Amino acid sequence: MKPLKNYHGAIRRHQFPPLRKAWQKNVQPGDRPADPAEYQQQLMAGFQQGINDGFEQGLTQGKEQGYQDGLLRGEEEGRRQGKEAGRQQAREEFMRAAQPLDTLTAQLQQALDDYEQRRRHELLQLVEKVTRQVIRCELALQPGQMLALVEEALTSLPEPPKRLRVLLNPEEFSRISELEPEKVSEWGLCADSEMLQGECRIITDSAEMDVGCDHRLQQCMSVLDQTLTDAS
Repeated sequence: MKPLKNYHGAIRRHQFPPLRKAWQKNVQPGDRPADPAEYQQQLMAGFQQGINDGFEQGLTQGKEQGYQDGLLRGEEEGRRQGKEAGRQQAREEFMRAAQPLDTLTAQLQQALDDYEQRRRHELLQLVEKVTRQVIRCELALQPGQMLALVEEALTSLPEPPKRLRVLLNPEEFSRISELEPEKVSEWGLCADSEMLQGECRIITDSAEMDVGCDHRLQQCMSVLDQTLTDAS
């Protein structure tokens, strides 16, 4: 900046007016006030307004985001509960639909069990019938086998009996008497009309034993019945 000359011809520097005053002259309505306190107050008010606006905007955005998240989670939870309810309903409907089939299955199983029981009973009857026929034929051909049963029973006693009677079927007694007459007096063999074929009863002074074939057959049939039942 060039120095200016005064009217006396001396040179002096130009003094600019203070910036504050020049600025104050151009202050317009709504511009920053000249008072610092008022300016500070307006600044804080603007800052607070900015905070409020930001809070409102964040709150609005948070609500929207929360609504969207809640909507998504609610949709997923509703879908899951719907699937679970659908599976439960389908399971219940299936059980109701399968109930007649379960009843038929139980009836069929009961019928099979009854058939198996009848078949087992008929098989046991057949085995017993055939066995009795075989025993009768065997005793008719070899009546001495009855004496073998008596001798086996006597040897099982702790000591020889002092008194002894052996009851036999009349037909078998007659055949044994012809075959081995010495046993009649030795063992006290005698005929009993109430004894069936293959039956034999030993009577001593202290005990009575049934050593007939029917008694042993019944024991064998009980074992066979239990074996078939366990196998079933």
